[in-house]
Amino acid sequence: MEENQDTSTINQQPTNNQPHQSLPNSTGVLILGILSIVFFLCYICIGIIGLTLGIIALVLAKKDLKLYNLDPKKYTSSSLSNLKAGKICAIIGICLSSLWLIVGIIYIVFILIFAGGAFNEILNNPNLFP
Repeated sequence: MEENQDTSTINQQPTNNQPHQSLPNSTGVLILGILSIVFFLCYICIGIIGLTLGIIALVLAKKDLKLYNLDPKKYTSSSLSNLKAGKICAIIGICLSSLWLIVGIIYIVFILIFAGGAFNEILNNPNLFP
């Protein structure tokens, strides 16, 4: 019985005053980053949803990285990994959504130009089609 008591005191690690905790927004940044990639092809909003989610994720990631840099020993490495992965996903989502937004704007401008009379003029001009 005495051996069990001795080994239990040996296996105990000294506890710090502050236990490791996860970064406050690490999971949220990861989720928002993934959703920014998923929603970049939203046809109704032309990528605005993905762009917005990606920007929010980047702002939260920047805030959490500042917290981490103040006291790195306070936070877990898994939460830092989630934060970095979410930041990468947010950057990818912002890039894709921005490209999709540019394509959508070009498409809308193209439609407005031809709907404004240019398309009808092309169809009604008999000199264009011999």
